[in-house]
Amino acid sequence: MVMLFDQFNLPEDIYKVVFATEQQEIVAKMLIKYMWERKGEIGKTEMSLFATKLHEGEAIVKERRSPIDKEVKISYNKRQFYDRILTPMRGMGLIEYDLYKKTYRVSDKFNKMMIKVGLMWLREIDKYKN
Repeated sequence: MVMLFDQFNLPEDIYKVVFATEQQEIVAKMLIKYMWERKGEIGKTEMSLFATKLHEGEAIVKERRSPIDKEVKISYNKRQFYDRILTPMRGMGLIEYDLYKKTYRVSDKFNKMMIKVGLMWLREIDKYKN
């Protein structure tokens, strides 16, 4: 996944940096919240149930745009959930999949990779300093 951001207009919300649309941001937040409610780790079956609820429009999110918090049902295509939300989150290291336990868990690998990218840039700069 390609992340493009402006250092002078960096949003406060990581989801706004990572995802292109507001709906993707909402679904990704819902997924992370769902996982944290289950101690940060869920199985393949639970992930499939989450995606199915989204697909069938049964997933509920609290909307905070208005002064009155209201619950809104949200719908998101199951295949697009895997293609545009889960797979990129796995690829970036926000979520990792354990092949042996067959579980997904929230991960800190994204942070480690961003540090690595920063160090790569410093090495590139050092090439030209001498």
